[in-house]
Amino acid sequence: MDTKDPMDTHAALDLRYGKPDHPWGDCDALGSQLASRGSVRSFTSKPVDQALVRTLCALAMAAPSKSDLQGRDIIIIRDNVLLAELKAMLTSGPLAQPWIAGVSNMLIFCGNNRRQRLWHEWHGIPFVNDHLDAFFNAAVDAGIALSAFVLAAESQGLGTCPVSAIRNHADKISKLLNLPDHVFPVAGLAYGWPAETPKVSLRLPLDVTVHEDRYKETNMRERIATYDARRKDIQPYKTQRNVAGFGQSDDYGWSLDKARQYATPEREAFGAFVRAKGFDLD
Repeated sequence: MDTKDPMDTHAALDLRYGKPDHPWGDCDALGSQLASRGSVRSFTSKPVDQALVRTLCALAMAAPSKSDLQGRDIIIIRDNVLLAELKAMLTSGPLAQPWIAGVSNMLIFCGNNRRQRLWHEWHGIPFVNDHLDAFFNAAVDAGIALSAFVLAAESQGLGTCPVSAIRNHADKISKLLNLPDHVFPVAGLAYGWPAETPKVSLRLPLDVTVHEDRYKETNMRERIATYDARRKDIQPYKTQRNVAGFGQSDDYGWSLDKARQYATPEREAFGAFVRAKGFDLD
């Protein structure tokens, strides 16, 4: 990936967050990559070398892990029939993601609390932490590995896009991938050589999401409204969600879009799925 100078990095940060009332610090190539990165949902037909994929998996698994428990797994989908089955699930129904139809490469990141329980059994030591934290540790471990894979892949010129819709079909996908008890899908990741330039998505200003010493919500509604207006001006939504249910809005911004998105039930059965996998969520 081409190295960018600090001014390019600062310009990307200004675009993403709005110009701050303080200077940005200088960053190296990784900082530049992060500042201007974006998800890719359209890929070329150029194959991705499998040795590179394995190397990127190794880099992802080098990322931090809670207490060195290493409670995550990556499943590389290589079988075309299996990939077709996954894509059929993800591109149909009311929560379909049509862009996934064009994906040729996918990974599934899984949380794994099974291995920990096995070594307790092998050593004859009771596992006394069978509660929500066991699930949470594995889910976070998988998320950390996914983020590391994204950064490593993008540093090599690949494009990526996480697929949370995997959890819309958690039970079916779990059976399809032969996941045992205490192993569960967290997210998919589409990857490949990008056929588009990724968009730098605008983010909430740092005075909303980054706190010093204690959490604060000072002028939250005003700050969100300002962000909504900025996104509407720079990156307006092409369509509005659920116009039939909520009508057409002349002031359609990010917060309204997210509110409408989560006014539709989604993944209601995920808690039951996790419990069926053997987790106690108390």
